[in-house]
Amino acid sequence: MLNKKIKYSIDILILSFILINPVNAKQPNLELNWELDGLHNPESAVYDPVLNHLYVSNVDGSPIDKDRNGFISIVSLDGKIINKKWVTGLNAPKGLTLHGRTLYTTDIDELVSINIDNGQITNRFKVDDAKFLNDVAADKNGNVYVSDMALDRIHILTGGNFDIWIESADLEAPNGLHIQGDEIILGSWGKMTDGFATEIPGHLKRISIENKTIKSIGDGSSVGNLDGVESDGGEGFYVTDWINGKLIHIKNTGEVTELLDLPKGSADHEVITKKGLIFIPLMMDNKLLSYTVSD
Repeated sequence: MLNKKIKYSIDILILSFILINPVNAKQPNLELNWELDGLHNPESAVYDPVLNHLYVSNVDGSPIDKDRNGFISIVSLDGKIINKKWVTGLNAPKGLTLHGRTLYTTDIDELVSINIDNGQITNRFKVDDAKFLNDVAADKNGNVYVSDMALDRIHILTGGNFDIWIESADLEAPNGLHIQGDEIILGSWGKMTDGFATEIPGHLKRISIENKTIKSIGDGSSVGNLDGVESDGGEGFYVTDWINGKLIHIKNTGEVTELLDLPKGSADHEVITKKGLIFIPLMMDNKLLSYTVSD
């Protein structure tokens, strides 16, 4: 009888340990598929599920200079440039998002809309005092949200009007945006001190679209100078750290796992969860990387 009790107690302890301390069974493994050279300071990538290829923004120079050098490329999923300068006439295009058959990109102080069918720029939306528009994300209703890192703002394009949606120091230099349900998942860069330097790098936050409340994901501890934010298809996110050159996985609870050690300038990535693919622009190395994700 005593032995049965001891065995029962040991079984309970083992089960408790497994439940409380899972053996990272669901941590993803990443395998490099290819590296694409020949881009010019690529900043963002987005997938077109209709045409089954990627759009990649190229700053081609300084991210703040209005030099008309910027362009958008079309890249195949197997790492070939289909059309290097599909859209030109831009300055320093950064974030990309799709809604319907319109592609949106940020361009310093403008949000630019592009007709995907012909690659023509259809509109330029501007806020007069915008300084560093960065990432862009569209919700299911077609509202387009745009981060301004320099002014601690998120703008919104709705009904043809481009206005300030929220302005708060709690955004901490907002960079990457991802829409999830009725929330915006925000990758903050961290409060900037001199140029893009930060004393305390940023972390993930969630913003209620309904009432604009801002909350930290996790305990608010510093994670990095965050850039791209994409869902893992479950209850977590793949996030890039631009300064330290990392791909990070962050759970909804805030638990952080470093997945890849990359060069500085790892920028606004794309995740195709149904295909198990991640595409990461290396802004300083003029490359685009492709990885396969598996459990």
